[in-house]
Amino acid sequence: MDELSRRKMLLAGGALGALGVLGAAGPAHAKPAWTWAPGGSVAGSGAGSDPDWVWDDEADEVLGAVLARGEVPRVNELLRTWTRNDQPLPDGLPQDLREFMENARRLPAWADAGKLDTAAEFNKTKGIYVGALYGLGSGLMSTAIPRESRAVYYSKGGADMKDRIAKTAKLGYDVGDLDAFQPRGGMIVTAVKTRMVHAAVRNLLPRSPGWTDTSDGQTIPISQADVLVTWHSLATFVMRKMIEWKVRISSADSEAYLHVWQVTASMLGVRDEYIPATWAAANAQSKQLLDPVLGPTEEGVKLCEILLDIVAELDAGLTRPLISAFSRYTLGTQIGDWIGLSREPFWQPTIEAVWPLLVAFREGLIPLPLVPEAAWTVEEVIRKVVLLFLSEGRGIHIELPDANRPS
Repeated sequence: MDELSRRKMLLAGGALGALGVLGAAGPAHAKPAWTWAPGGSVAGSGAGSDPDWVWDDEADEVLGAVLARGEVPRVNELLRTWTRNDQPLPDGLPQDLREFMENARRLPAWADAGKLDTAAEFNKTKGIYVGALYGLGSGLMSTAIPRESRAVYYSKGGADMKDRIAKTAKLGYDVGDLDAFQPRGGMIVTAVKTRMVHAAVRNLLPRSPGWTDTSDGQTIPISQADVLVTWHSLATFVMRKMIEWKVRISSADSEAYLHVWQVTASMLGVRDEYIPATWAAANAQSKQLLDPVLGPTEEGVKLCEILLDIVAELDAGLTRPLISAFSRYTLGTQIGDWIGLSREPFWQPTIEAVWPLLVAFREGLIPLPLVPEAAWTVEEVIRKVVLLFLSEGRGIHIELPDANRPS
């Protein structure tokens, strides 16, 4: 795959996958008591407080002030020019916001440049799997996370999902870019802007009657737990599925892929005491945070339908049935039912039969003659889907909201 195709695939895969990262929010089920030990975190210690009741005080205070002063339009205009990690912040930003951003753009002290480089190469070589899982796994799973789907639906971006997806693609693309955390890259910029969007939503969404009526008692959205739920629906889920698919992953690549997401969590404002230090710790935390909160919501079904309608622009006759079947294969029957994926009597057994063979061929485990023709049809449709939202020809700007979704 050439570099342009890889960039297109990662951008589009992130478009669906990063939907969760930019909009987390309200529980459908009671979660178990918080028992995950901070000894398993990158910090190695911590207070052990339940992250469901911890937010991002520094960001929330600053963005609350920006909103109160009516400065969001001017700030968005200025931040359109800030696109590279090595760029100075634009002149004219409010002083309190500038001070926050200068601090927020610093990588954590424990970031390892070598591991970040290894992760970038891993994303390049395993891009077909990562892109498919971000888009057709994590992205659609986000509609089965009640807090997440409700926050997306009732926030300003929920009124125009295609535009929302084009913007959220930015994080999914940048985290997998070869230059992600390099000076010429853009992931630091994207992470800081995303963290500020979260803070703006935390200030705005409690004013939305639609959200408060469905928040199940949550008074402030996007807690540290919510961000971690989304983190697991991306990083932990993707690694778990690649292992299940028997994708060849070296220990160095596995560690590096975890590290790039550890750094990303930190840049999004997650406290070190909550960021898992190992995949074992991540899997344990995921079982406590992600698994219990998955469930159906009216908003989630609507969002899933919107996503599938956008995908169907490719070729409604072929693409939508195949994508529904592939997502059911990836997410399982229960989640598929929760989010309203259609049952496809032809494509579901076909994908179950041919996808493992396609993976085995790509990993050098079987020769080409053993891969049936249907496998290439599946791969081509998936590739088109992850290319769908390529928008590098026009600027993609993550912008702060100044209101909720119109009634």
